[in-house]
Amino acid sequence: MPSPALPHRSDSVWPVAIIGAGKIGRSLAAMLTATGDYRVTLADRDEAALAAASRPGVETRVIDVSDEKALAAFLAGKTAVLSAAPFFLTGPIARAAKAAGTHYFDLTEDVASTKLVKDLADGAETLFAPQCGLAPGFVSVAAHDLVTRFDALDTLTLRVGALPRYPTNALKYNLTWSTDGLINEYCNPCEAVVDGVPTLVQPLEGYETFSLDGVDYEAFNTSGGLGSLAETLDGKVRNLRYLTARYPGHRDIMRMLLTDLGLRDRRDLMRDVMETAVAATRQDTVLIFITASGTRGDAREEMSSIFKVAAQEVDGETWSAIQLTTSSGICAALDLVRNGRLPRSGFLRQETIPLDAMLENRFGKVYAQGRVAALPSRTRPRAAA
Repeated sequence: MPSPALPHRSDSVWPVAIIGAGKIGRSLAAMLTATGDYRVTLADRDEAALAAASRPGVETRVIDVSDEKALAAFLAGKTAVLSAAPFFLTGPIARAAKAAGTHYFDLTEDVASTKLVKDLADGAETLFAPQCGLAPGFVSVAAHDLVTRFDALDTLTLRVGALPRYPTNALKYNLTWSTDGLINEYCNPCEAVVDGVPTLVQPLEGYETFSLDGVDYEAFNTSGGLGSLAETLDGKVRNLRYLTARYPGHRDIMRMLLTDLGLRDRRDLMRDVMETAVAATRQDTVLIFITASGTRGDAREEMSSIFKVAAQEVDGETWSAIQLTTSSGICAALDLVRNGRLPRSGFLRQETIPLDAMLENRFGKVYAQGRVAALPSRTRPRAAA
C-alpha cells in the first residue's frame, strides 16, 4: 500500500485534484483555492467544460477517468482527490485513489457505489470518505447530533429539498444539480428502518405534507439520502426514513412520467426530457427539516433541526444554494481531515463528524448561517411528578 503523497502537516499547502468540471466541481475549485491552503487541479475529459471552469490559481487537466492507470498516475503526488463526477464513475476514481495512496472524497448518493468505496477502504492507509455533500452528507451529521439528545430513540425522519425560489412550471421545480443523480434517486429502492427492521421501500411513496413559515411542502421517499445512517443506528431506532421535499404536486407528475409512462426503464430518455423541458436556476433554496422523537429522562419528546440556505453572490458570481451546500459539505470534511479533526485512514461515516466541528469550520459556516432554530440542551430533564 503506497503512503499518502505528502506529509500531513496542517500548515502545509495540500495539492488536491477535483474530478469533474461541472457546477459543483467549479465551486469546489473556487472555495478551496480562495483559502490559499490548497493547490487545486481540476480534471475532466471535456476540454470545453475545463475552459469554462478556468479561474486564476486553478490548474486544469484533460483526462479520461475511465483509464484507471492514467488516473492513478495523475493522482500520484496529490494528497486528496474530490470526485464531483457522476455516480457511475465512482469505481474507477476510488480505485485509482487507492492505487495512488490518495485520500478519497465524493458526493455520491448511489448505494452500490458507496459499498464499493467501503470495501476499498478496508485496510487502507488513506481515508475513504464517500457521501460528503448535502444528502447524504451534512444531513446525516445534523441528524446524528439530534439523536444524541435522546436517551432512547423512536422515530427519525430526514427531509431535504433543493427548491426554486420562484417556481413557474407545473412541476414547481427547476434543475439545480445532476439530472442523472435526480433520476437515480427517484427510481432506485430506498433504505429505511420500519418497526425496527432495516428494509427497502419504494421511491415516490411514503407521501406526507408539512408547512414551515407559512409555505406548504410535500415529501416522499427517495434513494440514497440516508448514507450509512441506517447501519449506524441499527437496533437503536424503530422508524427511520429519508424524504425529498418539494412543492405540492411535483410527486404526482413525476410518478406519472416514471411509472405510468414507463420512463423509469428509459432513463436516458427521461434525462433528455428533463434537460430539454425544465430550465435550470441559480435562484434556489435548500431546506433541511429533520424530526426525531423518543424519550429524554422519563418524558417523551420530539425535537426538530431546521436549516435553510439560499443562493448567494460570492466574489461577484451567483452560486446556487445546492452548489453552496454540496460544496461546503465536502470541503469541510477535507478541511477537518487536514486539521487533524477527523481520521486519516479507513472508511469515514458522515454521521461520525461532530456537528459543532462542521458548523465552526470555515466552509461549514454556510450551514451555521442557515440554522433556523437552536436545539435544547443535551441535559436530560426528568418529567415533573
